[in-house]
Amino acid sequence: MKRFSTQVMSLLVLLGSATFVHADDTRFTAADINRLADVGEPALSRDGQFIVYTVTTANPDRDQAQSDLWRVRYDGSAGIQLTRTPDSNESRPQWSEDGKFIAFLSDRKLDGNATDDDTKTQVWMMPADGGEARRLTDMPSGVEDFVLAPDGRQLAVIAFDSERPADAKKPKNPPPIVTDRFQFKDDDDGWLNHRHKHLYVVDIGSGKASLLTTGKHDEMLPAWSPDGKLIAYVTKRGDDPDRHLNFDIYVIAPQVGAKERQLTTFPGSDLDPYWETRPAWSPDSSHIAYLQSDEDRWIYYAPWQLAVVDVATGKARLPAPIDRCFTKPRWSPDGRSVYALVEQAEVTHLSRIDLATGKVTALTHGDRFDSDLDVSANGRIVVLGADDRHPAELAAVEHDTLRALSDHNGWLGDKRLAAAETVHFNSADGTALDALLTKPLDYVPGHRYPTIVRVHGGPVYQFSHEFMPDWQVYAAHGYAVLAVNPRGSSGRGFEFSKAIYADWGNKDAQDVLAGVDHAVQLGVADAEHLGVGGWSYGAILTDELIARDTRFKAAIAGAGSGNMYGMYGDDEYSREYELELGTPWDHRATWDRASYPFLHANQIKTPTLFQCGERDFNVPCIGAEQMYQALRSLRLPTELVVYPGQHHGLTVPSYLRDRMERNLAWYDRFLKRAGDAP
Repeated sequence: MKRFSTQVMSLLVLLGSATFVHADDTRFTAADINRLADVGEPALSRDGQFIVYTVTTANPDRDQAQSDLWRVRYDGSAGIQLTRTPDSNESRPQWSEDGKFIAFLSDRKLDGNATDDDTKTQVWMMPADGGEARRLTDMPSGVEDFVLAPDGRQLAVIAFDSERPADAKKPKNPPPIVTDRFQFKDDDDGWLNHRHKHLYVVDIGSGKASLLTTGKHDEMLPAWSPDGKLIAYVTKRGDDPDRHLNFDIYVIAPQVGAKERQLTTFPGSDLDPYWETRPAWSPDSSHIAYLQSDEDRWIYYAPWQLAVVDVATGKARLPAPIDRCFTKPRWSPDGRSVYALVEQAEVTHLSRIDLATGKVTALTHGDRFDSDLDVSANGRIVVLGADDRHPAELAAVEHDTLRALSDHNGWLGDKRLAAAETVHFNSADGTALDALLTKPLDYVPGHRYPTIVRVHGGPVYQFSHEFMPDWQVYAAHGYAVLAVNPRGSSGRGFEFSKAIYADWGNKDAQDVLAGVDHAVQLGVADAEHLGVGGWSYGAILTDELIARDTRFKAAIAGAGSGNMYGMYGDDEYSREYELELGTPWDHRATWDRASYPFLHANQIKTPTLFQCGERDFNVPCIGAEQMYQALRSLRLPTELVVYPGQHHGLTVPSYLRDRMERNLAWYDRFLKRAGDAP
């Protein structure tokens, strides 16, 4: 990764924004993206007096994102930064039972001469009011995840098998990558081989790590029972775990030689780690709340249901099967209800689920997107949520009202920001749809504006009422932004999501185009100055749209592909492709349909900018490269931008700004009319 000095970074900021800021410094600009603070991972102390959480900001000296720990009282006072580590990151904070200490993950260095490649993430612990931290683990391959034991004497740790024997010297060059696995790539973990993630117990006093699980499978998401007797975790088993999605919850006593026990038996995913949701133990250690999907064939299309399993019998039930996605379950102190995030169309709200009746009661309301929560042992609740004009911040939930606990983006109060309004319309076949429409800052009714159509990733995801920095930049530069939630989107139930199953680029493309027609009919969008773009599946669908319709005058496809034949075996989704599309050699018609943009590239007339992350194993650069090469062959205006060292999500601050400025320049080049403002 490139690093910039403070002086050079500051100069770039000034050069990039001086002219525009001089014109109107109340507008949100590309430079402002790197001023945003990302708040996450709230954890309440057992007595509910304090919340510890993470704040991630851009470090201009290193040109990297930097995550630190913060703490605030429940009454909103005494907010302080606990860690200041410009060369490392802290994450996943957890309180000791007595509230005196905070344990966390960090990649900080013990040896000042250590390189980034030598540094492994380990578990550290510090006094709750700040001060010197000490390292608790020394796992050779680092720590992937951990949880404190209730008595504070042990850790349950997830770690990869060691790369080499303890007495072996580090080779001068990396050894050859050798694998015989069906899934041999992962965007987070890189190349996959014989090494697996297993569960360990670490004695905090001595640092001794004891292996609890072994085998050709991975364990994830550890959760220690409140009574200290069992550790729950998630794993896939069978002859070849790479070939299926049947995650299950297992439990094991925290002792070497203990026998693990399979707890869930549903023939589908019980708590896919994708949702970053641990098994949630009831206060009396008798039940676990978790997320249950459907059978493997529906992959991510089926909504994730809240499930509760009896630890003694393994009997599981769905207390509130409402055909919507649940995430992040937490028990109430009396064990009679569970708090969780529940997704609906364009919003996600914190809700209470009564386990006896199945009644779901929303505790947050309105146009907002809640993304995390925690509940203390005495019933205090905090939620992390955002809306159109405010990035995610912490709030206490009291009697159906919210009381702010953090304000890490207060500087946005001096900015004029655009709101997103929900618009309703029908697709060509009569399907009811919605979209979020963000108008330019100085919108004048009756005046038509160049419009950028944003396409979401997934494919099963949705645009919600959350803070979208790129929309704010576009709105500040005189664009309307239309974000359609077509069929395939979440928040509307199983039938709506699976409507595009094995049929990408058909109904969802029709729905996006119907949204464009509606924006034109509203008198907001200028039909002669339309742009389109997205990232991940948003780019895949962008490629489909420009291959099927020539109305767009500019497009941007980031981390996408128009040729799914080329993705099979090059990305991490061979299993999912075979479940949904079948194999390429046995289902040619389906794969031809999924590869429509590349196979019909000669129909594309839209100037298109393609982007990708160099190390992206999720949607590798080959997808962008092939579409770029096709358009270059056809002599259409096109560019390819590869961000060095980046995975599926860009993290380097200068690259984030570069992408925003580059996107804006591309749209300006092809969409702006003479006299357009600003």
